[in-house]
Amino acid sequence: MTEEIVPDAPVVAPEVAMLSDPERVLLHMPVDIRNVSLVLLAVLASIFVLHWAKDVFIPVMLSVMFSYALSPLVNWMEFKRVPRWLGAALLLASLGGAIGLTAYSLSNEAAQLVNALPAAAQKFRQAVKTSGGKSDSALQTVQKAASQIEQAAQESGAAPITSRGAMRVVVESSRFNVKDYLWSGTMGLLALIGQSTVVVFLTYFLMLSGDTFRRKLIKLAGPTLSKKKITLQALNEITGQIQRYLQVQLLTSALVGVMTGLAFFAIGLENAAVWGIAAGVLNLVPYVGSLVTAAASALVGFLQFGSLNMALAVGGASVLIHTFVGNLLTPWLTSRASRLSPVAVFVGLLAWGWLWGVWGLLLGIPILMIVKSVCDRVDDLKPIGEFLGS
Repeated sequence: MTEEIVPDAPVVAPEVAMLSDPERVLLHMPVDIRNVSLVLLAVLASIFVLHWAKDVFIPVMLSVMFSYALSPLVNWMEFKRVPRWLGAALLLASLGGAIGLTAYSLSNEAAQLVNALPAAAQKFRQAVKTSGGKSDSALQTVQKAASQIEQAAQESGAAPITSRGAMRVVVESSRFNVKDYLWSGTMGLLALIGQSTVVVFLTYFLMLSGDTFRRKLIKLAGPTLSKKKITLQALNEITGQIQRYLQVQLLTSALVGVMTGLAFFAIGLENAAVWGIAAGVLNLVPYVGSLVTAAASALVGFLQFGSLNMALAVGGASVLIHTFVGNLLTPWLTSRASRLSPVAVFVGLLAWGWLWGVWGLLLGIPILMIVKSVCDRVDDLKPIGEFLGS
């Protein structure tokens, strides 16, 4: 008998075996489809309600923000033995009078600036056409060809009745009606005045109430001392973060306004004070305000100086100021005022801007601060707070 010799199997080191055939690790995460579906439906319903009832939520949130910003001054006047109702009334009346006086003193310059914008746009359009030369571009050639084809089609089909006896119908656009325009503008102005009145009165009542709502929330938090302590900590954190954020916004907006006014005055742009105030106010709107200021100032600079280089200088000065304040100073101050992630802030601004427009851009970050402070102290919502944090 011959004995069959079987070659020995190759010996593989344990490290090589682990690298060649790694063991897969499975993460078992039970998912409750019912709970996920309910959460998704609740989120969609909340988004619909926020968009549908924005005429109610926006004045309320604006009033809350104003009350947070002005309450320290009212508390200081109360400490000086000034009644709270009188201190809040005097503060709102002083702010309203200062805003009205500033608007009245700069009304003539602002009117000249607004009237100059259409002429500046037309002059800029003509400059762009002349800079392109006499030769038509490919787009202009296509547009001319399309217009000639359309004209030929209209001439060939000028007969009111076609060969099959069907009557040709021409749809004419409605003419401009001055009464409708004035009526819609008046209604919009009245709606703005009504919303502003609601915000003023609601802000007054919130400042007048003082810590009443805070005490009620602490009382409703629960019978145990720990729940009341957590609620008090969350309210204190929300108050501190919102007040610091508003202080940062006011400081940076004032700085942008002063720097813009001085820069435009040094360049020689007319109505530099109006531009400074406009830049400071528009700086409160993230991302959009700086672009509007730069584009409008460059357009007016081109109208005044008649040169594209001067227009670029004016717009470049505005962009440089907003870049310095917005990319260097504001993030540093905001990081000290809040603990929000920049990605979460950007996505939140997109979402709130889609829901409420410009008001959503103004109120988005304070709302995210409130949401994060609440989520950090609720066990089931801590993942959301971790996602929003930096």
